[in-house]
Amino acid sequence: MSDQDKIDIKDVTGDVTGTFNPNTFKAGDDRFNPGKRIYVRSQTGYWQRVRKAMGWFFVVLFVALPWLRYDGRQAVLFDLDHQQFHIFGATIWPQDLTLLAWVFMIAAFALFFVTTFLGRVWCGYLCPQTVWTFMFIWFEEKLEGAANKRRKLDAAPWSGEKLARKGAKHLAWILLSLGTGLTFVAYFQDVFQLVPDFFTLQAGGWVIFWVLFFAACTYGNAGWMRAIMCIHMCPYARFQSAMFDKDTYIVGYDSKRGETRGARGRKADPKALGLGDCIDCDLCVQVCPTGIDIRDGLQYECINCGACVDACDQTMERMGYPKGLISYTTEHKLAHSETQVARPKLIGYGLVMLVMLGVFVYNAMSIMPMGLDILRDRNQLFRENSEGLIENTYTLKILNKTLQSQTYRLDVEGLPEFQWFGPREVTLKPGEIFTLPVSLAVDPFNLKRPTLDVQFVLKREGAAPGDSKGSLRQPSKFISRL
Repeated sequence: MSDQDKIDIKDVTGDVTGTFNPNTFKAGDDRFNPGKRIYVRSQTGYWQRVRKAMGWFFVVLFVALPWLRYDGRQAVLFDLDHQQFHIFGATIWPQDLTLLAWVFMIAAFALFFVTTFLGRVWCGYLCPQTVWTFMFIWFEEKLEGAANKRRKLDAAPWSGEKLARKGAKHLAWILLSLGTGLTFVAYFQDVFQLVPDFFTLQAGGWVIFWVLFFAACTYGNAGWMRAIMCIHMCPYARFQSAMFDKDTYIVGYDSKRGETRGARGRKADPKALGLGDCIDCDLCVQVCPTGIDIRDGLQYECINCGACVDACDQTMERMGYPKGLISYTTEHKLAHSETQVARPKLIGYGLVMLVMLGVFVYNAMSIMPMGLDILRDRNQLFRENSEGLIENTYTLKILNKTLQSQTYRLDVEGLPEFQWFGPREVTLKPGEIFTLPVSLAVDPFNLKRPTLDVQFVLKREGAAPGDSKGSLRQPSKFISRL
């Protein structure tokens, strides 16, 4: 990244002698103090409708998925006890967990790509911390009132009304947190058994612990910590600056248009008063869930939720000014220069993500519905049996990854005129792992080399001749002498 693409650092600390507008900084307002409570003002508008629609979609999806049934079982179930991950018709076993590594890498590069292109839209629109925080704030507004009323209620002495409102709010928070904890654990336990067992105290101790643990985390994070998580604890806020450049779309304030800010009448001519379009109403600060003033410039606390955009647009509309004083824009656009969307860094992230996605799809399509592991007898590499044949012993572990009983036939390739000692056909239940000891014996006259490369073949009964997933081969060795 060249120096001209780097974003200038703006000092927004208490040193009002810096290069920023002194009127921007609120004297005595320590927004970096974790103990400072932010009273978020409710806001409506286009971007808030988009945010709520996306949030509700994924919340409903999160809650509904454990209740869906597929082929007589829970459609999405991460069964840790039996080491099986069921996702509708697919069952993923520990042997296939390399797919999980690819998922994490794809998610990481998708995050890099989106952040380079659109800034912290993940934080503002999809992050569970943000979604649940806004849900908790909704209960807060309904039970305690708007931001100013909540501030006055907290400052007022305790009374019956205050106790009732606070109690109702925390009860709603606890119920929502408990529902969240139950839903999360339902991805690891059958929900139709989990819910009645939990409320009748028939569930196991660990199940109850994890439900209460995730409920407590939800209650603490969304109810109390809120912006503290985003500002002080989330690592994403810290390393996002490495992905930002002056072409990244951010929530930005057009200072050239807005300054000098100041109050004025609706019919007054701001140019005649020597003022910009910003009327210094502070609504952009009041609706910000992290308590920042976007007019200070780009700050890592900004989660790109667009609340200040909607608040400012509504103010501009009431004043009869053009919208967009605060908008989704870029640093280059704010400086009235051209924004370059297709740039090398963004293209690089996109290409790497697509390659990884292709590898993931290939590996996912290549998952075999059966598994075969071969263990040689390490105590005795080979032996000569009573018939004078050279014999090797193996332990075969056969895994049925499907949800139906399957019959398999075993064979070996690469050995001349061999004898097989042990069963050559086995039937396994769904998800069963079967251990089968077998021995192979060969006339030493037919063994021209001390070690032969062989392949054990596992064929599923009823598989079509051209079915690539109907048979599985695993290599091994046959040793005749040292």
